[in-house]
Amino acid sequence: MRRPAALLPPALTALTLASLGLALAGCTTGFSYISRNYVALTPQVVTIGCKEPYEVYDNRQLRRMLIVSNALREYAGCNLSEVRIDPEPAASRVNRFRTAARAYLDETVREDCRITGETVFDPLKTEFAYACDAPIEKRGTVVPRLPGRNPGLGPR
Repeated sequence: MRRPAALLPPALTALTLASLGLALAGCTTGFSYISRNYVALTPQVVTIGCKEPYEVYDNRQLRRMLIVSNALREYAGCNLSEVRIDPEPAASRVNRFRTAARAYLDETVREDCRITGETVFDPLKTEFAYACDAPIEKRGTVVPRLPGRNPGLGPR
């Protein structure tokens, strides 16, 4: 008697369900971490050499920033405004995110800060830890913001 291809042996089924559970737990952990540390922050937008914007959520008390990209850019690459498709956007992804993080620190008058760590959550989100010689600002301190660049606001 032949078994339908959709049925898996019990041992394989248990292993598959366990793997799925671990994968979902990882997604939940990343989501809850991002929500806890970044959801209340107003994003700023930094633009790098390819003239494409990246949203930056900067948690200055933790000295960590979340860089968020656009899905279309990450799958098609930079230079979308020039109608030129990057043949391998994944190859330049790490450098583009690092460049955006460094540009953001420089543009917010923190040239002395250095990036000390990096966590990739998915192809659209990367967190960077940074260290600065200056003390951490108290909550509510007015800090420099990037002039005139707000996410979601286009020409009217």
